[in-house]
Amino acid sequence: MKDKIKVLEDKIALAHQAGGTNRLAKQHDKKKLSARERVEYLLDDGSFEEIGMLVTHRTTDFGMEKEKYYGDGVITGYGTINGRAVYIFAQDFTVFGGALSETHAEKICKVMDMALKTGTPMIGLNDSGGARIQEGVRSLGGYADIFYRNVQASGVIPQISAIMGPCAGGAVYSPAMTDFTMMVEHSSYMFVTGPNVVKTVTNETVTSEELGGAHTHSSKSGVAHITSTNDVECLEDLKHLLSYLPQNNTEKAPHLPFDFGDEIREQLSNVIPENASKPYDMHDVIKGIIDEDSFYEIHKEFAENIIVGFARLGGRSIGIIANQPLYLAGVLDVNSSVKAARFTRFCDCFNIPLLVLVDVPGFLPGTDQEWNGIIVHGAKLLYALSEATVPRVTVITRKAYGGAYDVMNSKHIGADMNFAWPTAEIAVMGAKGASEIIFKKEIAQAENPQAKLLEKEAQYADKFANPYRAAERGFIDEVILPKDTRRKLIKAFSILENKKVVPPKRKHGNIPL
Repeated sequence: MKDKIKVLEDKIALAHQAGGTNRLAKQHDKKKLSARERVEYLLDDGSFEEIGMLVTHRTTDFGMEKEKYYGDGVITGYGTINGRAVYIFAQDFTVFGGALSETHAEKICKVMDMALKTGTPMIGLNDSGGARIQEGVRSLGGYADIFYRNVQASGVIPQISAIMGPCAGGAVYSPAMTDFTMMVEHSSYMFVTGPNVVKTVTNETVTSEELGGAHTHSSKSGVAHITSTNDVECLEDLKHLLSYLPQNNTEKAPHLPFDFGDEIREQLSNVIPENASKPYDMHDVIKGIIDEDSFYEIHKEFAENIIVGFARLGGRSIGIIANQPLYLAGVLDVNSSVKAARFTRFCDCFNIPLLVLVDVPGFLPGTDQEWNGIIVHGAKLLYALSEATVPRVTVITRKAYGGAYDVMNSKHIGADMNFAWPTAEIAVMGAKGASEIIFKKEIAQAENPQAKLLEKEAQYADKFANPYRAAERGFIDEVILPKDTRRKLIKAFSILENKKVVPPKRKHGNIPL
């Protein structure tokens, strides 16, 4: 018996050595944690249960049978984060550069299947050079097996990918199909084709960081939702993100205890400038509404003219979508529409109520926007909000012009409660543009056209640039004092908590992709 126990103990020790002390040292030299260290840091102490520790590859080509490592380059299993169950895989760069083999993929697929069966979040820590080329199509088939499971799990369990090293070629499509992609600055990168191929095909000279680093994907492409400065911060960010999410699509996010008191926020009365053309920071509005220090922004550096993120209101987890007047006056464009649409669909999948804060002058005009498909991309946000069945509440703080008024969670597309501040301007367009069209002849015939324009502009603004016409029609449920916003929203979301909608029977809709 002792001999047999010793054999097992030796095998476990070998598995824990991963690719060996030299390769582990190289990983540390790059200021990266090892795969096992990442798992141990992320999960609660003593909670990790490993699955498939003794798996090895089956390849005999190219002398591969002489080089085998227990685990085959990926650690898989389950554990808890702050007491909540999760399934996890962590690719190990010290074993064949984390390259995915047939058995490596089988291990990942096993925990993905178990996560789906049990309704448990799935976390992937990616650090891999790509497919194991010695295995050819078998490794490619392994990727496809993972992709298929990503799609089956989509909208059923939260899927979070942390890119903590290279992620190239076909490997990038699994993180892209998960709900959130996190990256580490200066040590992670993602691209379909690397710098060498780019140089060969297009003659462009570009570094891995420029082509697919964390900054590139967080600010230019929008592929990365969250970036962190190092491995530890990335894992802490992952824990924080998970705290806002439910276990699966049949549950609600954790409701934290909250002591209600005076919910009046006087500071909100001073946020909107007297000059309607002057910008302000919508973060100040968000801060005045939510529970203290509870806002967790997503896609912070991408399409900054719209803000999306999670927060808590009276202890409840909510999703926030808000125009940002500090950037492009809060206008909707291609990137902001797609950013907000994706976030909307995630929240709707996982029963997270939506708060939409509106200050939007319209859609961004110009050939660049039209040629890049603002029509179809703007329709994505319209579609996503119209389709969403979670509680939806809107607050119009200032401008809500044209089609953007409709798109930003208006009453007409199914919003449950629509509030407006007294500073709200709800109209087809701004007073100046409207006056130039409506009173064109009158202005042209005036002795002083400029003075006449200003007169008509003031007349139009007085009549239409306010929330009262919309309130008279019932399109706005209540015009509220800014200081009362938090109190009103807490009550609104509380009464809407058990909202149920039975959508039309269909296989699925056809969102304008």
